[in-house]
Amino acid sequence: MAESIVVDKNLSDVEIYKAVIPQIDYLLNPLEPIVSNLANVSAVLKEAFTKTSWVGFYLLKDNKLFLGPFQGKVACTEIKVGSGVCGASAQLKETIIVDDVNSFPGHIACDSASQSEIVVPLILDGDVFGVLDVDSHKLASFNLIDKMYLEIICGIIVEKINVRLINEILK
Repeated sequence: MAESIVVDKNLSDVEIYKAVIPQIDYLLNPLEPIVSNLANVSAVLKEAFTKTSWVGFYLLKDNKLFLGPFQGKVACTEIKVGSGVCGASAQLKETIIVDDVNSFPGHIACDSASQSEIVVPLILDGDVFGVLDVDSHKLASFNLIDKMYLEIICGIIVEKINVRLINEILK
C-alpha cells in the first residue's frame, strides 16, 4: 500500500514535528519488519525538513553500529561504539547535538558536506539497540526543539515496534 505524508515545509520546526509525529505513529506497524518501519521514519523526517541532508538509523550488534534504513548519500556501514557522534551517543545513552561536526573529536564524515548533526539513541529496557542520526549541510541546524521531538519519535518507535523482531534482526 502506498503511503504519503502531508506537511507544509514553510511551517516552524515545532509545527512540522507536531504535524509529522501522528503520521509517523500511524505508519509504524509492529507486525512489519523493523527495517520497513525505520525506512518510513527516515523518509518522513528527510521529506519534512529542508534542513536535513541525511536521516537514518544505525543498529547495534556486537558492540558496533551497522547502517540501517536511511535517506541521503551513501553512508558509513559500520561504526564502533564510542567512535564518532553515533558511537558516542550509543555509548553515553544520550542525545548529542553537534553544531559544527569539524569541532567534534573523532567525527566520522560519511558526507563531507555535512556541517551539523544530532544523534538520538534508541533505548529498550535500558539497553541501546540503535541510533537515529540526522545531518545537515548547514552549521548549527539542530537545537533543543529537535532533541525533544526526535526523542519523542524514538520513544514511539521503541513503544510500537515488536521487540521480538528487534531481537531477531540483531542476532
